[in-house]
Order: sequence, then structure tokens, then C-alpha cells
Amino acid sequence: MKIAVASFSNETCTFCPDPTKIEHLEPNVLRGEEVFEKARGIPVYINGYLEAAKEDSDVELVPIISAGRTKGGFRSWFDKEAFDKYANEIVEKIEDQMPLDGVLLALHGAMAVTDVPKPEAELTRRVRNVVGDETPIFVTFDLHANEDHEIVDAADGVFVIKTYPHIDSYETGYAAAKCLFETIRGKVNPTQAILKPGIVSASIFQGSAYHPMNKIYAKCAEWEQLDDVIRVDCAPGYAYADVVDIGMSIFAMTDNNKELAEKIVKEIGELAWSLRKDLNRDLPKTEEAVRQVIQLVEEGKGPVLVADGADRTGDSTHVLKELIKQGAKNFALPGIADPKAAKHIEENYKVGDHIEIEIGGYASEHSGTPVKVEGEITYMGRPSYKLVGPMRKGMEIQDDFVAVINLGNNSHVVVSERMRGANDSSPFTAVGIDYKTLDIIVLKDRVHHRAYWDDVVNIDFPIDAPGIGAVDLLTLEFKNAPDDAYPIGKNHR
Repeated sequence: MKIAVASFSNETCTFCPDPTKIEHLEPNVLRGEEVFEKARGIPVYINGYLEAAKEDSDVELVPIISAGRTKGGFRSWFDKEAFDKYANEIVEKIEDQMPLDGVLLALHGAMAVTDVPKPEAELTRRVRNVVGDETPIFVTFDLHANEDHEIVDAADGVFVIKTYPHIDSYETGYAAAKCLFETIRGKVNPTQAILKPGIVSASIFQGSAYHPMNKIYAKCAEWEQLDDVIRVDCAPGYAYADVVDIGMSIFAMTDNNKELAEKIVKEIGELAWSLRKDLNRDLPKTEEAVRQVIQLVEEGKGPVLVADGADRTGDSTHVLKELIKQGAKNFALPGIADPKAAKHIEENYKVGDHIEIEIGGYASEHSGTPVKVEGEITYMGRPSYKLVGPMRKGMEIQDDFVAVINLGNNSHVVVSERMRGANDSSPFTAVGIDYKTLDIIVLKDRVHHRAYWDDVVNIDFPIDAPGIGAVDLLTLEFKNAPDDAYPIGKNHR
């Protein structure tokens, strides 16, 4: 059997200031065999497809393209030209490969495109128009997917990852491919149902192993024990894409049992609704959060990881400014994105120089104001390294220019040309920061870091800092959300 594989995946933060255009995407597009070469050995969907095919001598996977990744952090709405370019390329290259027995699409589910309300469903429909109704199309999604009935109508099978931090992308891809093979052979008849309970939640509350999402995933797993049930998934959704299908989606797939699928999503939807307030709760604001973190360190309870999930442009200075103001010691931030400051450092300084410079606080009204830092430059360059944590372990990373400033008292800030995170320790060690000596680690992240850092720090401390990825969703202006979407819709204001 001959199966096409393509990916068009992006998590679009529509509250970011800058739109996504072709020039932001094209440098990272993979085509042909490179799609498979870059995936092998990395725990991603496509590697899961490849491993499933390796076990089945009758399967030939055909690589099409992989697109959607932008360099240097989050951007805003895709313009329609960018979407159409890569969607049409996928369709045209699939048409060139006809006849096909099936299609595997590695998508995200939270792409947002100007004038294309539901881009993943639209792409799937375009592929359907080429391959016909009898050729099964399976899609894999991130659990931050915002989707509704249109994707279930367009695709024969929907598989959503179950972990946040995302450490089961490979397993989800493998399961989707295996099910597709069985579907092509006529051994199963995937029958789907979807329900949207009307809940929107900040990503920082969606960790799969933590309350309240662990209860929902436990119920999904319970239903999957039944013989007729192929898959039960919950995508809590992505709150920072202001789209019409925003919020949680619950999927059930049975073997030719529509009634059972509908029953499953209804029961899980009722459970989710009962937990809606726990998915939208209060966290300490920046000043109070930093005060509490310093107190925890003084009490010997560190190291503490501060999770600032609100910063999607990488230049927010709220937490750094408060750390300096309150006299924190032994802390590090792996990146304050400021291309102008980074260029100034690269052109005018060398390692060992003393520097006084203002950084960050420029991208939007949510970023704060520039903060003055002073210290010794201990690293300058464009580091390359491999990720060492469970998420995408082994993936090679090539940073743009970064400079490390030692502020004294074993406190470090990295000035970076582009947004830079550290979901594992490799971005620290690559620039000479010994993370084992730190009492406070500040990451511009929500949950992903926990796959690695929970085994390193003693306390994970999420905070509610200002930002376009705010914990308090009512601080953001939603124009497209349904009126009944809790808590952001007009009916809940």
C-alpha cells in the first residue's frame, strides 16, 4: 500500500504583533526525502509513521513536504498567501503520487489564517478532493488543537497526543499509522464523534499529569479499555488563537459504533465542564510571585523554577526587572530577545568586557519597559547543541547570536537575537551557565519544561505575569470566540 505523508503544523498566537508570511516559513520547509531524514530518531509524529511502516512490508510511505515552522518564536496570523502556497503544494504533490491507498497528515490544530476560519479542516478537504472519498485520510494533532466537527467530517481518523509536556508524539504517530493500515485492509471501520464542551483555558493549567487534566485523561483511558473503542482523546485547546473554534475538543473513535462514540464524548464533556473553574484559576502576579520565590530560596526550599508563560515575543522584562529590584541571587534567564541589543553587543564588545545596557521591553504594550543590566560578558556566539530532555531528544539546535551577561551574585541573563527557551539544560550549558549552581531558573514557558526540569528543581512556580499569553484570559480581547465559550464568551462576562 502506498501512503503519502505531509506536515503543515503551526501554533499561531494571534495576539502577537507580526503576521506570518512566506518568507518566515520557507527557510524551514522540508521537501521530499528530507522530510523523513530530519524525523528519523526524533520522537515526532513522522518518526512514528516511519517505525510503523518499517514493521509492515506491504507499506510504502511517500514524503511530500513539511512546513509551518517559523524561526525565532511566535508570530501572528498567517496571511492567506502563505497558507495557500503550502496547502496547494501538498495537494499538487499528492496528486502527482496518485493513485494512493491513504494519507497521513501531521498537523497541529491551532493554526490561524486570515480569511480561512478552520485551516486544518480546509487542508484536509483539499486533499480529499484529490484522493477521493474511498481513500482514508488520518491526521495527528497537538493537544492544543482548536478543532470542531469539520475536521471529523473531513478526516477518517483523528489522533491527538495525550501528554503535556508533549512526550508521546512518536507514539501517537505510530498508533495513527497502524490504524490507517488496518483501515486500508478493511479490518477496522473507524467511526468518530466530537464534542466541544465550551471551555477555554490557559495552557499553564493543561498539564496532562496534573489536576485537573489528569482526571480527564484518566477517563479517556478508562473508555479505551472497551473492545470496540479505538481511541479517545481530549484536546484542551489553545487560548491564544482568537478563532471561531477555540477551546477544548473531545474525540472518540470506535470500530463502527457511532452510538458508543457519541456516548463517550458526552460523558467526558460533562466531566470537563465540572472542572472548568479549575482550568481557569488565579496565580500570583509578578511582584508577589518573585517575593514568594525569594522567600522559598531563603528557607532552603530551592531550586525554584519560575514559569512565565505569558511572554510569547521573548522580550518581556517584567520578571527580570522584579528579580533585580528585589535583590535576587543565583538566578538565570536563558533569553531576553532583543535583536538590536544583540547586534550592538556583537559589534562593540568581546568576552570579558564590562557592559551596561538596556534590553527587552519593546515588542508590544505587554512587554514591559527596557531594563538596564550591568555586568561582565561571559559568552558571545551562535551556539549549536542537541536537546537532551524527553521532548525531541537528540534534535539539533542552531541558535542565532547570543550573549551572556553575568550580573554578579551568580546571576545571568542571556541577550538573544531571537526568542530562546530552555525546556532542558542544553541551552544553559551551551553558553557556559552551570544550571546546577542556580537557586532560581526563569523560563518563558508554561508546561513543556516540566518533562525535564521537574527532576532538577524542587518547586515549579507558575506565575501570572502580563503578556499576550496571559494566564488571566479576561485581560485579552477576543473578537471571534463563541458567545458561550467559558470564560471569555459574552455569555460569561
